[in-house]
Amino acid sequence: MTLEYRTIPEAELDHALDLHYLVFLEKSPEDETRAKHKEVLARSDRIGAYEGEDLVGLLAAHDLDLSVPGGSLPTAGVTFVSVAPTHRRRGVLTGMVDELWRRCAEQRKPLAALWVSEATIYGRFGFDPATHAYTVTVDATYPLDLRIEPDGRPLRLVPFAGAPEVIGALHETARGERAGRVRRDDWWWRHLVLPETFEEDEDMSEPRVVTLGDPGEPPAGYVAYRTKSDDEGRGTLYVIELEAESPQVAAALWRYLVSIDLVDKVRAWGRPLDDPLLLFAADRDQVDVTREFPALWVRLADVPAALEGRTWSAPLDLVLEVSDRGVPGNAGRYRVTAKPDGDVHRARVTRTEEAPDLTLDVRELAACYLGGTSPVDLVRAGLFTEHRAGAAALFGLAARTELLPHTVDEF
Repeated sequence: MTLEYRTIPEAELDHALDLHYLVFLEKSPEDETRAKHKEVLARSDRIGAYEGEDLVGLLAAHDLDLSVPGGSLPTAGVTFVSVAPTHRRRGVLTGMVDELWRRCAEQRKPLAALWVSEATIYGRFGFDPATHAYTVTVDATYPLDLRIEPDGRPLRLVPFAGAPEVIGALHETARGERAGRVRRDDWWWRHLVLPETFEEDEDMSEPRVVTLGDPGEPPAGYVAYRTKSDDEGRGTLYVIELEAESPQVAAALWRYLVSIDLVDKVRAWGRPLDDPLLLFAADRDQVDVTREFPALWVRLADVPAALEGRTWSAPLDLVLEVSDRGVPGNAGRYRVTAKPDGDVHRARVTRTEEAPDLTLDVRELAACYLGGTSPVDLVRAGLFTEHRAGAAALFGLAARTELLPHTVDEF
């Protein structure tokens, strides 16, 4: 079998979508949904695997700007990965990923990221979970008791169509405080965060957006959510996103959600592991963490550029020996030296032949890159090899962030 990897032209987007629906066992959707999927592909970098003129593989990548500690970096946001069932286990996916790395180098994107459909697939390509989240369910049949006084400023319902203009600046500020978050343009807000209908459950309401703050002032917090009623008129509220500039603002927004008439449950998917709700809720039987899960998977396509592209929390001088089967140019030993630059530390990364302090695979480097996984834990799991006592703890101290990395932006 001879395969060629090339850009899928716009004229073939419907054919590419047919392949995707075939692979994921989906019926071809209604015209409106299909048009949305087609628009996503049109905005993306599209890699096709061709056998002659037959399209047998698809990989698309959003052009993302992903927040990292102290800044943000260009990132390939991988999506719509599909291999024809007739061509499985023939290296099609490997070929498309190799082409992705070539394009990342060409476009100077040091990172790639994705949400996995099957966790067993992407580790072998150097991806690993860099953010984690939990799902929480709050019993809304009685008021939410709090250990802190909620912010008393007024709440305001904002039409969802105009919400990005109202809440976008607060989201961008919050994005700068947590790694792993995507910069949103107007299209991203309207089509991926706050679309009028929820593709996976069309019985849900349109988005509701509520802000907190004084009239005429920028909001200090907001919550976006949908609702769904059962046959008896009782409802469940599904939180899309909640942002707050203080725990008191967050407390006011959570209390509001739990107080809405006819709502029996409030369910929030993808909350950060350091969400203060679990601490300021007075009754933890009322607030139930139903699941903890790995969220955004990250891959370092260019190790030196990625390490130099983030800031560090402490001085650092270590030699890392990195293995990378997918991008052989990444493999080797690097001296990582982070020195003070104002309130942060910035790293200089150089090739070296010196003895390593830590040996690791690029996958494990991805796990701790945003500060969400401890290198010490990776040593305990046998995934890092520590050649100098305390090297993993030093690396972890420098990589640590004040807030854990987190995102709810699926793509």
